[in-house]
Amino acid sequence: MESNYHTHSTFCDGADSPEELVIEAIRLGCPEIGFSGHSYLKEDSGCMSIEGTKAYCTEIRRLQAVYRDRIAVRLGIEHDIFSDVDRERFDYSIGAVHYVEKNGIKYSVDESRELFLSLVQSIYAGDYYSLAEDYFALEGEVYNRTGCNIIAHFDLITKYNEGNCFFDTGHPRYRKAAEDALEKLIVSPCLLEVNTGAMAKGYRTQPYPEKWVIDRWLSAGKELIFSSDCHKKGNLLYGFSRFRDIPHRERL
Repeated sequence: MESNYHTHSTFCDGADSPEELVIEAIRLGCPEIGFSGHSYLKEDSGCMSIEGTKAYCTEIRRLQAVYRDRIAVRLGIEHDIFSDVDRERFDYSIGAVHYVEKNGIKYSVDESRELFLSLVQSIYAGDYYSLAEDYFALEGEVYNRTGCNIIAHFDLITKYNEGNCFFDTGHPRYRKAAEDALEKLIVSPCLLEVNTGAMAKGYRTQPYPEKWVIDRWLSAGKELIFSSDCHKKGNLLYGFSRFRDIPHRERL
């Protein structure tokens, strides 16, 4: 059975407590479950607070002990590239880019469709490819700046772009920016996640990242891992069965 390591609980923006998620993972027959609360960032209303992070670590370690004979529970964190994280506290980390920064101000690229469109119009004068260039410049540095084990949602800026409704991911500027980031990450020791989270929320019909990214990663001899980017227990293994033909590692 599969395991999911990108799991959010009520300690950040998830709907269920860690224990409820552990019980669901046991019900599904998962050999492991990994928690990945959002790292503290003052601009992010859905992240863990500093004190909340301490409580989160205590609770996940408690669950490790309580359920050790039934399932392996892993303490992880989704480490935003702009966050300061003590990595020694965690079993693993997922490196992520959720913001771009202009003139010292951070702007979310995934909080909502409305904010995404407003960002492009007000800060980038309608130039989606300029936004893509800034985003992928950060994405290419995610391992260097976080030391992560897993790379999260590589092309997160496509969350609201189903069917290329706003910009063309085959456009030369977009493709070059994404390829440059990917080539930097390929030399890292990370796993790249195949993330079904936007599918579970109804934004996309395919997982992150695009197929060409997956193909390039695999052709370089690198490994993938499935992730549901779970925010409620009913989606813990969302979509995994649809993509089992993609070679991937089932456990960290």
